[in-house]
Amino acid sequence: MVPIPITSSPTVGDIVAADYRAAEVFKRFGIDFCCGGKKTMAEVCRDKGVDLATLEAALQQIEQVTTEHDEDADRWPLSFLVDYIMYVHHSYVRRKVPLLLQYSEKVARVHGRYHPETIEIARLFNELQEDLLAHMHKEEHILFPYIKNLEAGTGPARPPFGTVQNPIRMMETEHEAAGEIMHRIGEISGHYSPPAEACNTYRVLYAMLRDFENNLHRHVHLENNVLFPRAVALERA
Repeated sequence: MVPIPITSSPTVGDIVAADYRAAEVFKRFGIDFCCGGKKTMAEVCRDKGVDLATLEAALQQIEQVTTEHDEDADRWPLSFLVDYIMYVHHSYVRRKVPLLLQYSEKVARVHGRYHPETIEIARLFNELQEDLLAHMHKEEHILFPYIKNLEAGTGPARPPFGTVQNPIRMMETEHEAAGEIMHRIGEISGHYSPPAEACNTYRVLYAMLRDFENNLHRHVHLENNVLFPRAVALERA
């Protein structure tokens, strides 16, 4: 739930500053939270023809991804773990990438002259998202189906890639490459610390990148340290 600032008439900018996730909601309703951030919700709803109650309800229902409920993942059936990774972490990446691309490109265009690191961040994130989307496609269409069939006992006696260890090695290498790009983004952004004069879009971008990195760490942990070792052990058995 978005914490509404305690003021008589919080502006759109106030609300985004209190919880950056509100930016995604405002974007969905076509509301400018950056240049138009000094308007109250009532004002922007009137200007945009948006129902205020509908917007307030959307702000109250912002999804927050938590990791507490996957602490027992090492005891889940492999098929369930695979589905969890796809429906929680892969869907998270696909949902956040378009916004992060848009915000990073906008910040680079507007602020790149005085903050050239934003141009590099936009370039790096574009590289990262291309790699991640291709990586997830390979997992979802090659590796994950094989692991599910392996658990069910319906897989081929000899898969085309020889052993599950071969695609796993490739996935782990790609995980490492993605982690290095994300680490570089963190470094040149001052660990996601926007400058004092940063606009709302700038601040939202850095907050979203921080969350994206945290989610990626959990995502990779579930694959590298839980799913992959169990799949290798199952194949050997």
